[in-house]
Amino acid sequence: MTNWENSIEQQIRQGIARGEFDNLPGKGKEIDGLDDRDEDWWLKKKLREERLSYLPPTLAIRREVEEAREAIAAASREDAVRRIVGDINQRIRDVNSRGAAGPPSTVMPLDEEAVVAKWRASQA
Repeated sequence: MTNWENSIEQQIRQGIARGEFDNLPGKGKEIDGLDDRDEDWWLKKKLREERLSYLPPTLAIRREVEEAREAIAAASREDAVRRIVGDINQRIRDVNSRGAAGPPSTVMPLDEEAVVAKWRASQA
């Protein structure tokens, strides 16, 4: 140990002796995630607290396709449907063209004409 580390350790021991650590918030409570044996437990906890998520692009695109399908179903105009299909197809092509981390992508671009035909039928 360096002199600096010895000094810090000495200050901690003195603080313990004075009782400065006796009534800290959370005393006696388990620390969330320590039993998980997952070194990223703190990161996952923070993501949950912030209501954030991270998925590899090859998995995230699946969610994006489902959201696009919901947007298509809610669309009131054909040009909006075509724009949504064009946007999601571009994202699919981007993900499929890169060697992304995670499992391989199995998502293929949507058939625009088939999607539009299905949308028209649902509007009738």
